[in-house]
Parts: sequence; structure tokens; C-alpha cells
Amino acid sequence: MAGDGLKTRPDGSLSQGENMAERRPNIIWYCTDQQRFDTIHGLGNQHINTPNLDRFMESAVTFTHAHCQAPICTASRSSFLTGMYPSHVRNTRNGNGTVSPDVEERLITRKLADDGYDCGLVGKLHLAGGINGQESRAKDGYRFFHYSHAPRSDWKRRGDYYEWIEEQGANADDVLEQFDERRRPRPAGDMPQGGLWEPTPEQDNAPPELHQTTWCTTRAIEFIDEDRDEGQPWLISLNPFDPHPPHDAPWEFYRRYDPDTLPAPLFRESDVETQNQISDAGVDFQTSSHPPEHWGFPKVKASYYAMIELIDEQFGRLLDHLDSIGERENTIVIFMSDHGETLGDHGLALKGCRFSEGLVRVPLMISWPGRFEQGVISDALVELTDIVPTFMEVAGLAAPQDMHGKSLLPILTGESPAGEHRDFVWSEFADCIMLPDRSRATMYRNRRWKLVVYHGNDVGELYDMENDPDEFENLWDSSDHAGTKAELVLKSFNRTVMTQNLGPDRAMRY
Repeated sequence: MAGDGLKTRPDGSLSQGENMAERRPNIIWYCTDQQRFDTIHGLGNQHINTPNLDRFMESAVTFTHAHCQAPICTASRSSFLTGMYPSHVRNTRNGNGTVSPDVEERLITRKLADDGYDCGLVGKLHLAGGINGQESRAKDGYRFFHYSHAPRSDWKRRGDYYEWIEEQGANADDVLEQFDERRRPRPAGDMPQGGLWEPTPEQDNAPPELHQTTWCTTRAIEFIDEDRDEGQPWLISLNPFDPHPPHDAPWEFYRRYDPDTLPAPLFRESDVETQNQISDAGVDFQTSSHPPEHWGFPKVKASYYAMIELIDEQFGRLLDHLDSIGERENTIVIFMSDHGETLGDHGLALKGCRFSEGLVRVPLMISWPGRFEQGVISDALVELTDIVPTFMEVAGLAAPQDMHGKSLLPILTGESPAGEHRDFVWSEFADCIMLPDRSRATMYRNRRWKLVVYHGNDVGELYDMENDPDEFENLWDSSDHAGTKAELVLKSFNRTVMTQNLGPDRAMRY
């Protein structure tokens, strides 16, 4: 059986020594930025090329309904690195100057480092604001730290990735010129964060061999190959910037996609009024709603898919290296993303205070050959908070009693049915982006229904996910669904109250 040898203590944590595997597993934690759930060829998207992820699925448990706990970078990363909801650890805003002490105390990488793991990071961290290429660090447990928030040449701190390009004999300013408006003007249109930088053979973006995604893999392999004490386990976090906008795929990958053959975003003309009604009520989002062609579709989707195909190539390179050194069966590999992207759905681009499936559902694949089930596709409702208690259990650490995450180990080892885990998933937005409303909202989603409450604004959303999975018919104001709405509002409110941060542990009776 896949779970043989993974015995547990009475408190639910894995026991070590003779009851554990020969050694605790290494961990490769690969997290892309802003990748939707529906961007894997092996999961039914016939328009994208992801041969290595398709191959990885054969040795992994793949979760098709994994949800992030905030549709924005810092809040989501604070959540999945601690196993807690973002507001509970008080780290919800992009652009925060420091990392909340509540995050620092609970970081899984710090806990694993304290317990003997050698931990490394390549790419983004984004537990604090990263503008100008510099981020305030907490005690995060990373010994090996090669940081690159974004592949830019116009920030004061150019960093390791910039220097690596120079080491390859190239001019980094030339390679990254699309990020410097003094050297290459912004493309047409008003999409924030740069929009589409369409490459040509004559005017390419960063080429594959010099791309930040490639640099991430190169540095990760350097970490993996370092000398360590025999049996010491390691963890490497890989956090490439892609497929985060701007949409700037290299020509070599962009040319593989014919924009006119790609499926259009989920869009009806009524979406413009529906979405802008929410925005007009004050709810923050990075864009307003327009027909998708306004944002540069279908070319934007072609570039987005091309960026993911480069990620797929580099992820495959990492797996091949792991095989070549004989460490595959000693290593848990996880592939995921921090949150999604609207990608033109309902006339929106980028992200903000919304909770459509394209924004809150993300890829999640976990593999440990010989120990975890292989080739299993699970449609269980899963949160990214569930990763930390899973890692803690495998490493022999007991999760705190108040942890919001729920270990995935029963599904991974085949001890529980693949489709059973949670009754509902939860996501929130709490002043995440620097826009006037400083919006706060919560999402409660079970198998049948999705409820979104925009707190302080007289608007909300209610969708029947069985009969309207693409979320076109907002039933918030439907008198026929008033009872369902009231029931879900109460459940959502209960979840909010039951996950409050209660402060220090009780030490005495009064």
C-alpha cells in the first residue's frame, strides 16, 4: 500500500525512527504566480502544451478543486506558508512594509529548518512588499536565498537574476528592456502591469535560455546538488514570476500558439453591466469590465499559455535532474500556484476583489513515488492551507490545534476516498490592494453553491455551481433563492467568527 511505513502518534503526527521511512523526504515546492486551474493539457485543456506536467500527473495525486485563501499574492502566500487564513495571521496586504509576527511564528519553512531541514528559496517570496527588488524578510528558515521578485532592470536593486544574466555573457538591460519604459514604451491599451508585450523574431522578450523561469531551475539544481550531512533532508521553494503579467512570453514559445484557435474567455454582454455594478458600488479590482478584445484577447491568452509552456519545460528539467541523481523516490514534489487570473472572463483582466473560479482555483499536484498514490485525480474540495499540515505530518511534527489547514495525507496515501476532504472552502480579501475602497470580502463555496459577500457594500454574489459552473447568473437578488442565501450567509458568518485570532494561549483558569 502507498501509505505503508507512515505510522502516526496519538496526536496525529507521523512518528520518526523505526516507524518512519528510512529518512524524512526532501521537498521541492514549485509555486507559479497567477496560474489558473484550467491550464493543464492533461486535465482537459487541449489548447495548451504541458507535456511535463501531464507526465508528472502519472506519478502524482492531482487536485482539480484546490482553492487559494485570497486571490492576491501576499495574502495567499502568507496563508499557504502557515496553514492559516490571511486575516488570522494579519498579513493581507500587498505592499506591506514588514512581515507580521504571526506569519513569522508559523512559517512552515522556519519550523522545518528548526527541525533539521536545509531550506532554500529561488525567485519570489512576497510575504512583504517587493517593489524596487527588495523585500523585508522575516525569520523564514531559508539558508540558501536567491531572490528575484520580478524580472526587471529598472529597479534600484537589480539582484541575483540580473547578475546571472550578465554572467551568461549577455547585457541584462537589453534582455529585460520590456520592463523599462525609458527603453521600450508600454504597449497600446490601458491594462495595468504592462498588458501584452508581443514578441517577434526581430524584437524578442527575454529568450528562454536567459529567462527568469530558467534561472529559477538553474539555481534550484545548484541547491539540490550541494554537499550535506548524510541523511539531512532539504526543501527548495521555487517561485518564478510567470505567468504573472505583463504577458511577455519569448518568441520561441509564443510562436507555437495561433491566437485565433484559442477558446474565447467566458463572456456575455451582460457581464459588463453585472461586473461594473459591483465596481460602481466601490469594490476594488485592477480593471473594469469590457469585452475581452479591449484587453488584447486572444493574443493575451496565447502569451499566457506560452509562458506556462516555458514553466512546464523547466519543471520537466527539474524532474529529470532529480531522476538522474537518484533522489526522486526520496523527494516530495508539489506543483501549484498562489492564485489565478481572470484572463478576460466576464470582461475582467488581472485580479482584485472577486472570487470567480479562474481567480481562486489553482493547479495542485503532489507526488512521492512509492509512498503516495499515483495517477489519481481528486475532485475533493481542497484549500491551500492544507499543504502545511500535510508537510508537518510527513516530517513528524504536530500541527497546532488552531490550524485552519487539514492534512491531505489520507487522500495522498489512499486511506481516504479521493473525492472526500472538506464540506466547503473559504477565501477572503482584506484591503489587499492599494485602491480607494480598501475592500473586504469573503467567499464561502461548497459543492452546490458559492456565496460572496462584499462587506460594507450593498452588493454580493450567489451562484449555483452545479447548474451554472461558469458563474453567469448572479442569484444574490433572486427572491426564489432568498432562503439559500440566508443559510449561506449564516454559515459564512460562523466561519468568520470561528477562525478569529484569539491571541496568546490560555495559561490559567482566570
